Amino acid sequence: MSDLNSNKARPRKGQTGQKPNLPFHMLEKQSYLEEQNQEIRLGMEEGLDVSIYSKPELNWMQMEQIRMGLKDKVDVSAYADSAYGYNTMKQIRLSFYSSTDLTSYLDRGFESNELEQIRLALEEGLPIDKWLTDDMYSQQIHEIRIGLYEGLDVSKYADSKFNWMQMQEIRLGLEKKLKISFFANYLFNHWQMREIRLGLEEGLDVSSYAKLIYSSTDMQKMREELLANAKTTNTTETDSLEASLNALRKKEFNISVEDNGNKAYAYIPWIPGNMVREEDIFNDLENRGITIGIKREAISDMIKQRRMNEKILIAEGTPAEKGKDGWFEFFVRLDLPRIPAPLPDGGVDYVNIEAFEMVDEGEKIAVYHPAEKGHDGQNVFGEIIHANNGLEKNPLKGVGFTIADDGVTYLSRMNGKFEFVNGRIIISNMIIVREDVTSVTGRLEVDGSVYVIGSVYSGGYINATGDIIIEHNVETGRLIAGGNVMIKKGSCSRNDCFIEAGGEVSGSFFEAANINAGGNVKANYIMNSNINALGKVIVSGSKGMLLGGRICAVRGVDTYNLGNSSHLKTVLETGRNDIYEKEQAKYAEKRMQILDQMAVLENEWNKILKTLPSQKEQAAEIIKKLNAAIVAKDHELAELDAQASKLANLTDPEQNMKDPVCVRGNAYEGSVIIINTIKYLLPSHVNRVIFKLRNKNVVMVRL
Repeated sequence: MSDLNSNKARPRKGQTGQKPNLPFHMLEKQSYLEEQNQEIRLGMEEGLDVSIYSKPELNWMQMEQIRMGLKDKVDVSAYADSAYGYNTMKQIRLSFYSSTDLTSYLDRGFESNELEQIRLALEEGLPIDKWLTDDMYSQQIHEIRIGLYEGLDVSKYADSKFNWMQMQEIRLGLEKKLKISFFANYLFNHWQMREIRLGLEEGLDVSSYAKLIYSSTDMQKMREELLANAKTTNTTETDSLEASLNALRKKEFNISVEDNGNKAYAYIPWIPGNMVREEDIFNDLENRGITIGIKREAISDMIKQRRMNEKILIAEGTPAEKGKDGWFEFFVRLDLPRIPAPLPDGGVDYVNIEAFEMVDEGEKIAVYHPAEKGHDGQNVFGEIIHANNGLEKNPLKGVGFTIADDGVTYLSRMNGKFEFVNGRIIISNMIIVREDVTSVTGRLEVDGSVYVIGSVYSGGYINATGDIIIEHNVETGRLIAGGNVMIKKGSCSRNDCFIEAGGEVSGSFFEAANINAGGNVKANYIMNSNINALGKVIVSGSKGMLLGGRICAVRGVDTYNLGNSSHLKTVLETGRNDIYEKEQAKYAEKRMQILDQMAVLENEWNKILKTLPSQKEQAAEIIKKLNAAIVAKDHELAELDAQASKLANLTDPEQNMKDPVCVRGNAYEGSVIIINTIKYLLPSHVNRVIFKLRNKNVVMVRL
């Protein structure tokens, strides 16, 4: 009853299941199978939130079910739990498509194949709940479902005291309108039931052997003797012989209709003397009203090759084909490698990354292709299956583009940098500098982004509201960006390089640099630098080194090597440090400003209410504008509080800051670790450790 290859079955009612919560760095765990990594990669390519299922306790088939649910925009939280096997997950996922609720059945302990039968019954509108008991398993539920679908009186066998083979015998008897009271007794095993049922089908008086004292072998012998004695006086000897042979020939088979009437299967059990003919199958199909999609070759092959104890598809309808959803065709690249390619040593190739796509004014960016109508299908009974039409997509949002008169063509409004972020088009001004930036070049101030196809040398100054991208090196100079700063080759100075970014700062290396970043700082090695980051400082690769200087990173530090054998002092400060306090102070100051502005607006509101203008329309317009301004400030205040709360939560060592400082290689004596102002001096060389806060002390934990 449990899923194949699942980690474990869901606990039955009354048991408890513990949900593991293991840390996981995406695609880094060697213990992950390639199939698991493949599911994570597919999810990332499809733009899905892979953190929901990138967990070691999930096997790749479970991951696949969660990924498919995310892709189809269903509520995967209903089944994204390792306690569910992959087939149980599949049934819950499929239930969303037909708005079928399986929650109550999960609570009752049903799983896997049982849920599949229940789901199919509910989708077919069958009253399965009336006959369902908690101790039934999938084959029993299947027999009840088939009986309900065929309009049989399932009360004759819908009882868990019958096993599924006994249920099947009673159902076959009901299908052929036999007097099942002779054998519908759970004390008969299914072989005994079969012999009694076959006798009834052959028109015999079974009362002589339909008794519990006889085994199925005894019953078979007695039935065959009754057949041999059933001779008529109105036929010739040849006719009598032929009649006897026909009477002795067994015609035992079963046809079941599944998949909401779209497929019909035949099953011929292996029984001595069972000689089912093609016409027997065709006659039964005709009696059931199955006329569409009959697979004559499959039926002929099944009979000629005597394919017994095998479920064979013998009729198949035409499924309804859902219309194609509306889609956008883009004429610019969306797949730029925002994550740089890894180097052989595990470092990051910042040099060859393509950071952006340029577009020209009037350039065609995208075209929307409207949704298409669906194509109706037909089930095996000839009934029409109505198809759903495709779904339309909402227009694209963003800045820097216009929509042509045809309503579907998106055009760039300027020469600039194209980005597609979180489903939004962002086209912003970008200045391309095709020379080195130095003091001779002068101060470069840009409302937009700057791309330097060269280096920044002594006295170079760039101030941009967007991103700054340097193709080569930065030595002495100052870079100020409202967005990200990327220095592809790196920065080497004498502590006279200053970089400020509202977002992330990245480069191959930083030596003696001064960096302030609102996001992460990433490099393959950092030496003798002073870094302040609201995000993390990440040093990649087995040769990666964080050496000397002072690193203040609110979200933590992740490096391969820390310090060196010469014990050069290296200070790492994470968590609620000075940067954190300054950021929270900014939030508090801005909050007071918003509150003051709201107070002014509310005073104006009260004044107007006391002295309303004589013209009512004018008064209503003023009040409407004031109300809109107050609501906007209220939203601004809520967003600011959310940002402050998020920053506090991210630096909570008991909740989210599980690994404040992670060293994947060597950590040398002379390194200083400060977490939430609590200081720890590393006394000796260690390797592969995590430094974290525990009971107001910095401790080491082995990776």
